[in-house]
Amino acid sequence: MEGILPLWKPKGYTSHDCVMKCRRYFKTKKVGHTGTLDPEVEGVLPICIGQATKIVPFLTNTKKTYIAEVKLGSSTDTEDAHGSMVEEKEVLEFPSETVIDKTLNDFLGDIIQIPPMYSAVKVNGKKLYEYARANEAVERPKREVTIYELEKLSINPKAHTVRFKVVCSKGTYIRTLCVDIGAKLGYPAHMSALVRTETGTFSEKNAVSFAMIEEAVEQNEQQSLLHPIMDGITHLDRLYVNEDTKRKILNGQKLAEPKNIELKDPFAVLHHNELLAIYQHHPDKAEQIKPVRVFSERS
Repeated sequence: MEGILPLWKPKGYTSHDCVMKCRRYFKTKKVGHTGTLDPEVEGVLPICIGQATKIVPFLTNTKKTYIAEVKLGSSTDTEDAHGSMVEEKEVLEFPSETVIDKTLNDFLGDIIQIPPMYSAVKVNGKKLYEYARANEAVERPKREVTIYELEKLSINPKAHTVRFKVVCSKGTYIRTLCVDIGAKLGYPAHMSALVRTETGTFSEKNAVSFAMIEEAVEQNEQQSLLHPIMDGITHLDRLYVNEDTKRKILNGQKLAEPKNIELKDPFAVLHHNELLAIYQHHPDKAEQIKPVRVFSERS
């Protein structure tokens, strides 16, 4: 079995929990997820099965869409509603919709984030949350992320909350975005709710629940829930090759740089509609391209 399972991760499960369950459902150890979702967050978590695990880093590197809620007036050590209070400030005058819209607009494009202490970002080989739990201070690395869309959906002045939709790049911390939006509005803040509605081409519309998977398992129809591997890399450029070149690719050979075609790294290599490999330009030899991932030939 191979393909991509667009799982709707429920609250209360870690991404690793989901991988372990899918290993049992699909009877294989070759299972990987494509971008961690916190246990208390629900949403789209594409799971790669079989040879699809080879595209995990490329599918992880796609745009994500979230529906989030920021609550003004208090901040926490985890930057979400599950942490301990760090700072509090009474919201005497909730910002106007005009001010909120302008503030959200300020975050569009490339922005710099400092990841939360309670995150899996590594510093000197150790995850930030490990430093946080040990009460150890450490300098957090700044990182550039991209906010493609940021749209206010609703406000609740009584609850001091703003609900918004965000489309962003890999590595964006929505918790941190909420804190930074709050700071710009003049208040300590935290993320009070979050749902991931899209990852790449996979969305809430085509996601499957554990109940749906269990029903398919009973009918021995798990394969019907899996999407083709190509669905996970639609954002990559494509190079089509002939039968002779296909043999070389399946043997993991480097190839001559294709003429009259511009390809951004990494790119998919296909024979007709069969995905053969992921290639990139050779870092040292400008006249060559080299394989990054090669897929076994299907029977």
